[in-house]
Amino acid sequence: MTQETGPPPPLEILVVDDNEDDVLLLQESLRGLPTVNLLHAVHDGEEALTFLRREGQYAGAPRPGLVLLDINMPKKNGFEVLAEMKNDPLLRIIPVVMLTTSNRDADVVTAYGGGACSFVTKPVNFDRLKLIAEHFVCYWTTVVQIPRVAPAVATEQAPRPPLSTS
Repeated sequence: MTQETGPPPPLEILVVDDNEDDVLLLQESLRGLPTVNLLHAVHDGEEALTFLRREGQYAGAPRPGLVLLDINMPKKNGFEVLAEMKNDPLLRIIPVVMLTTSNRDADVVTAYGGGACSFVTKPVNFDRLKLIAEHFVCYWTTVVQIPRVAPAVATEQAPRPPLSTS
C-alpha cells in the first residue's frame, strides 16, 4: 500500500476532435471538476501530433497526461495518430482514450490493438455525457496512476525488482 500525499495535480487533457460542438459539450460536461485542467483542443490529426511534439505554435504547450482521440478526422484519422504516438518513444507513455461516435466492433478491435487504453462511444444526450465525464474523471484522477514524469525520463530502463518465487 502506498501512503496518500494529498490530491493529485490536475490532469491535463488534450482533446483531438474536428467537431467543435462535441468539444464544447465535453468542456461543459467537465466544467467545475477541480481535478481536470481541461481542455486543450485540436481539430485534426496533424495538429494533434504537432501539439504533442511541441512544435511550431505549440512549442510551449503542456504535456498532456491523457489524450481523448476521435477516429474520423481530416488530414490524419485517430488510428493514424494513435499509431504515430505509440511508435514515438516520447509519446507512447501518454494514455489514449478513443472517444468517438463509432460503436463498430472493428473500430474497437483496431483501437485496442493499436494501444488505446479505452474506447468510449460518445453519448448523444448531454446529461448522459456529463455523467460519463464525471465517472471518467474519477477513474483517471483517483483510481489509476498515469505517468507524471518527463517522457525522456520514462523511456530510460529502470531497474526491475526480482520476481518473487513464493
